[in-house]
Amino acid sequence: MARPKKCRRICFLPREREFVPAGTSGGEVALTLDELETLRLLDVEGLTQEQCARQMGVARATAALIYDGARAKVAQALVYGKTLRIAGGDVTVCEHAGRCCGRCGAGRCHVCGERTCGRHPKED
Repeated sequence: MARPKKCRRICFLPREREFVPAGTSGGEVALTLDELETLRLLDVEGLTQEQCARQMGVARATAALIYDGARAKVAQALVYGKTLRIAGGDVTVCEHAGRCCGRCGAGRCHVCGERTCGRHPKED
């Protein structure tokens, strides 16, 4: 019997959930919220796979697999002009999403030292 799928913690909900290329109807690609979170953490925030995995509450190998799948989907949407829809996935949204300090699952807030305090967002 397979192990039940573990929910992945995400700290970001996108405002836009759909990206459509101009003048095309080349199909669509579905990107899950946890796949978007790995792209955000690894490519935008510059975390390591280990840090990303800790923040999402999964194993490093799981984070790497999610990331590889996300990259493939985004590449397919760009190369073939497909609509990219963002939705779904086995996720738990961080209670501080939108004002998260970015340290969920990774220890303590970088300012006050409390666990995921949510009062001190990371500076850009």
